[in-house]
Amino acid sequence: MAARLTAWAGPRAAVGRLGGDEFAIVLQLNTDRRAQRLEQLVRMLHTPVVLDDGRTVDVAASVGAATPDVLGTRDLTRLQRAADAALYDGKHAGRAVLATAAHATVPSVNGRRAGRPGTTAWGQAA
Repeated sequence: MAARLTAWAGPRAAVGRLGGDEFAIVLQLNTDRRAQRLEQLVRMLHTPVVLDDGRTVDVAASVGAATPDVLGTRDLTRLQRAADAALYDGKHAGRAVLATAAHATVPSVNGRRAGRPGTTAWGQAA
């Protein structure tokens, strides 16, 4: 997945693994091509993986995105939190969800979105 994300994002982006199966990408997308590029990302992440022994494994991913022009901030922590909230709004929807101002106001517990399973009480693991 990391190789796919890096290829999609291009050489001017920062791609990193947050932990587990969560990744983040910081890059500039032109507003007029944003929806198209996010759809491309989702299609790419849903492409089956061929293992070294020839077996094929179906994969899926959820995508949340946040942009400074929509949220009115360039603060990466706030953008990441809003993107995470958008991701969980669209979980298993098979499409990318672009964060709105409402996503930026979703409370966080332990650095994660409140309401996510396992995060309704302080200290509980997901």
